[in-house]
Amino acid sequence: MATDMNTDMRTQMGSGKGFIAALDQSGGSTPKALKLYGVEESAYSGDAEMFDMVHAMRSRIITNPAFNGDKVIAAILFEMTMDRDVEGMPTPSYLWDVKRVVPLVKVDLGLADEVDGAQVMKPMPHLDDLCKRAASKGVFGTKMRSVINSANPAGIKAVVDQQFDVALQILGHGLVPIIEPEVNIKSDDKAQSEALLRDALLAGLDRVPDGQQVMFKLSLPSANNFYKALIDHPKVLRVVALSGGYSRDDACDMLAANHNMIASFSRALSEGLTAQQSDAEFTSTLQATIDEIYAASIT
Repeated sequence: MATDMNTDMRTQMGSGKGFIAALDQSGGSTPKALKLYGVEESAYSGDAEMFDMVHAMRSRIITNPAFNGDKVIAAILFEMTMDRDVEGMPTPSYLWDVKRVVPLVKVDLGLADEVDGAQVMKPMPHLDDLCKRAASKGVFGTKMRSVINSANPAGIKAVVDQQFDVALQILGHGLVPIIEPEVNIKSDDKAQSEALLRDALLAGLDRVPDGQQVMFKLSLPSANNFYKALIDHPKVLRVVALSGGYSRDDACDMLAANHNMIASFSRALSEGLTAQQSDAEFTSTLQATIDEIYAASIT
């Protein structure tokens, strides 16, 4: 049964039409996400109340009729969201069993300080435990983010080496990792960073055992279809795009020009949604957003 479920999830992740909803804001970015949602910091006291509020926001999105596997093929969860319930069911089970949306979980613990123009991930001593819990809850894969701020070969190599080290650890738990080396869209030498990154990622795929696959989450490239070699690679299940600070409309326009690359948007997905909206307004706004991101993802 679990094998069949995993096969169905893999098929949906690899070839399903639609995009990935990124619902994985962590502690540092949660106040900002809540503020955009219309919840001021004065509305909650302490982390526990803050996380209750953001879980309520995510639950409202996940349970909304507009949110389902027809257009949202997967959702990336914050670890705490994975461990909580939605409508009395564990969130991963609700996503897959009720909504037909593949559950994924963010595993990194944030970024280290910049060295050589890049920020690798902080150490993840909890990773094996998190992967075991995720697998037991029916989660399909993981996501982890690093940042590249300039076209420094040493910095980009450090990011890619670490990402593949951790990806192999995650593959060992039967989960499919999303490798996310984000290129800062405000970087002066963004295109050069992308060229170095693409070569490093292609080389890194040699480390992935035959018959296994990873995914990539990448900044929208300066040249259209720049990541085609990764998209076509047999060891790559899917290549997805992050919005990276672009407005939703700009991100969707750029994404539509990159064929077979799909969205994995966070802020661009929740843009326009507020706690104060009626259910009808919320549904209408979310449906329009999903339709726009979906259309850009199926080109």
